[in-house]
Amino acid sequence: MRFSTSFGALGVLAIMIALAAGTTADSSELEQGTNSQVARTSDRTAARTPLILTKEEGERRIRRVMGGALAIIKVDRRNGGSQGLVMGYEEVPPGQAIQAHRHPAMDEIIFVHRGTGAAELGDGSAAVGPGATIYIPQATRVMLRNTGSDALAIAYFFPQPGYEEYLRDTSVLEGQSAPVLSGPELAQIRERHKAHIVFDP
Repeated sequence: MRFSTSFGALGVLAIMIALAAGTTADSSELEQGTNSQVARTSDRTAARTPLILTKEEGERRIRRVMGGALAIIKVDRRNGGSQGLVMGYEEVPPGQAIQAHRHPAMDEIIFVHRGTGAAELGDGSAAVGPGATIYIPQATRVMLRNTGSDALAIAYFFPQPGYEEYLRDTSVLEGQSAPVLSGPELAQIRERHKAHIVFDP
C-alpha cells in the first residue's frame, strides 16, 4: 500500500466514502502495474483490501470513445473488493463530452477535480469547474461537456456495481492499442449494459 503525504479534496472524499461503507481488511493478491495498485483474485472479485491511492494509481484504461480519454477505475469488486461502491476518475479531453445518458437502477455523484465544463442535468444546465459536485438521481438524464482548453478531470461514485463493466467493454488497458469503436460495436455493447446505462438516441 502506498501513502502520500498530501491529499487533495478528491483523495479525502474517496477515503470518507470508503470508511462510510464499512470496508474491512482481508488478505489479497496485489498485482503491480505501471503506477497502479490493484487488488485482484482469479474469480474477478477481489478480497476486501483497504487502499490509499495517488491520483495516478488504479486500473488505468484508455476509452475507445470520447477521443481516447483516460479512465481510471479506483474502487470496485476487482479493485479493493468493494461489493457495493464504485469509484472512478476520468479526464475528458477538450471539445469532448460524456454523451447524454441515464442510469436506470442507481444514483451517481460526479465531483469536478480540474477543468471547466457545461453540465446538463434533467431540465437544467450549468457551468461547472473545480470543486463542483453533481448529484444525479436514478434515471435522470445527464450530459457533461468539456468547454475548456485543458482536460476536464472528474471523479464519479456509484452505490452499486454495473457501470464499471460498461467502461471496461468500451476501453482497453493503458498501453494497449485502442482503436475507435465502430457504430455497430458500440451499439452492441450498449445493448448488453442497458440495465446500468442508457444513452439518448
